[in-house]
Amino acid sequence: MAENSSQHHLHNVGNWMPADHRAHKEWLGGIIRQVDESEEKPLHPVLVEFRQLIEKNTRVYMLLTSMFKEVPQKKRYGHDPTGNPEIRDYCHFLHVLNHLLTTAPTWTDKAHRAGLVGLPINAVLDWPMGTPSGYAAFLDPDINAILKKVLNVWGEFLRSPASADVLNDTSHGWFGKTGTRDLTAAAKVGPMAATDLQFHDLFECDPSAPNHGFKSWDDFFTRRVKEGIRPVEDPEDGRVIANACESRPYRVAHHVHARDKFWIKSQPYSVLDMLGHDTLAPQFVGGTIYQAFLSALSYHRWHSPVTGKVVKAYVVDGTYYSEPLFEGLGNPGMSQKEIDMAGQVTSQGYITSTATRALIFIEADEPAIGLVAFIGVGMAEVSTCDITVKEGDRVKKGDEIGMFHFGGSTHCLLFRKGVHVSGLPEPGMAENKPVRSKLAVVL
Repeated sequence: MAENSSQHHLHNVGNWMPADHRAHKEWLGGIIRQVDESEEKPLHPVLVEFRQLIEKNTRVYMLLTSMFKEVPQKKRYGHDPTGNPEIRDYCHFLHVLNHLLTTAPTWTDKAHRAGLVGLPINAVLDWPMGTPSGYAAFLDPDINAILKKVLNVWGEFLRSPASADVLNDTSHGWFGKTGTRDLTAAAKVGPMAATDLQFHDLFECDPSAPNHGFKSWDDFFTRRVKEGIRPVEDPEDGRVIANACESRPYRVAHHVHARDKFWIKSQPYSVLDMLGHDTLAPQFVGGTIYQAFLSALSYHRWHSPVTGKVVKAYVVDGTYYSEPLFEGLGNPGMSQKEIDMAGQVTSQGYITSTATRALIFIEADEPAIGLVAFIGVGMAEVSTCDITVKEGDRVKKGDEIGMFHFGGSTHCLLFRKGVHVSGLPEPGMAENKPVRSKLAVVL
């Protein structure tokens, strides 16, 4: 199949990957060559544990061996110049992963390919995830348990001073020409769009200090906006819902079902699965769901949509790299057996029921609203959901309630049956809706 524009949209939703798929292939090929051509390093202990799981568990061995073999033998699927797959087997994968555990996401300023590979492990697994064996593997509880340990190790590196090295002004640094431009553009939304404000005017940082004053990659990614930059709109009007995350609308659904086939292509919402079968979940059956996705370049802290009391707040462990069969080779309706290159990002409805996610239930002071549920949904390695409130806390509309460490893919707000929510933004916005701005009104 010839390279064409339809092949160049991998993870472009939310800017988690460069818009041009060739940049992803070039990045991945470079990483693999670097690993293959350097002296082999001992595996990190967590990867030794991963290898032992593979080699001692027949089911895991079968799935992880098969998923690499099932990737089609075509050039578009990341084959090297000799025609061999770039990732050949699970041993090769573990050594590439060993390298990635001590690297932070980088930016590129190459002409026509500016952007980042924001999900490096996802980039390595992109094709295997879309195979039948990959589908089974990334739903497997043992595999997800070890992936959680692996991602925790990477998270430790991203909180270390060494990870801040990419926060420089070179062509591979986040504060180079295009990096600074795109970070600023992503933040200049709403009333800020027509201003001359720059990155350092919008966020708490020190442009005169090394790495803009950020102590680590994670410190940069969880950066705070400056006072007054994102004011709470209509703070005293209890019927006005505040936007909980800096995000673009993905979907609005009404009269949602208790359970539905969230794994099919239309990805209907399945309330009980989304809310982890919590005892409060039935209150949202027949209600309204608003979902929006976060850009990799944007602000990643969550804020309360209402004033009220936190009833429950906890994280539900889930999958990390699961994407549904309709995105891959298992789709029985596909005339040509191909893997959707947008994979997880186009499966945002699906992952609300499967991925690791934070659940925060807030009882609003406004009786017309009552109980509201916030879900922060992790995607791939963007799965560290950090809740900063606890049961019994009082929150004002716009107060911080948590954050994603290293980004975050999507979030949902759930309203009970009978609550009439008016004015929720529909998909199609060209830019993010500012956090803490007016999202909707309850009538």
